[in-house]
Amino acid sequence: MDCDTASCSAQAIGNSNIHFILQVLVSFFLAITFLQSGWDKLDNRTDNLNWLKSHFSKSVFKNVVPLLLILITVLEIAAGTLSAAGILVLLFTQCDYWMFWGNLLSAVSLMCLFLGQRIAKDYAGAQSLIAYFLITLFGLWLNG
Repeated sequence: MDCDTASCSAQAIGNSNIHFILQVLVSFFLAITFLQSGWDKLDNRTDNLNWLKSHFSKSVFKNVVPLLLILITVLEIAAGTLSAAGILVLLFTQCDYWMFWGNLLSAVSLMCLFLGQRIAKDYAGAQSLIAYFLITLFGLWLNG
């Protein structure tokens, strides 16, 4: 079957539907990312704590690693939960308020992780966060 431009273009779906789909996809991505990461920090706390103590042993953060682990765990779980809840709220009420807060907490979490990687002089680790941050910024823009 041949597909003409009108029936196959994104406009046939509708710009508002594309916006809606992108909002859901970004929030779903962030929910998966941060709920899994937060759960891993809870489930493997001892291993994570030992690794982080070693990672930050020569940095200004060396004496506060346990506190920072708690902080980033709370931030990640909150970001993931708000992102997941935001999808449900958007589906049922067409309100993207919670999705915005999920995106914002995701950005804050990533900035904390980025700062930690830079302080620890793990530049490759810091660089790996850039793609996540760009997706999060796109989500904020979609919900702004």
